[in-house]
Amino acid sequence: MSGAGPGKVVACPACGKPAPFDASNPWRPFCSERCRLTDLGGWASEEHRIPGAPPSPDSPPEKGEARGGAFARGPRLG
Repeated sequence: MSGAGPGKVVACPACGKPAPFDASNPWRPFCSERCRLTDLGGWASEEHRIPGAPPSPDSPPEKGEARGGAFARGPRLG
């Protein structure tokens, strides 16, 4: 930060420590790569979810979702 003064500091969403929210912090808004990866792992393991209504049985499946059809049966062999 070349003479521009201190940048904005936010609380790390993973651990709560102060983290600079500017170009000097490659992991922003996290304080470290460890906190960034911990949060990413939470999303990957579905610990973190965005609330919403469950899909109804009549709704069309999402792209790539196995709810019947070719995705549920596997590849066609002949």
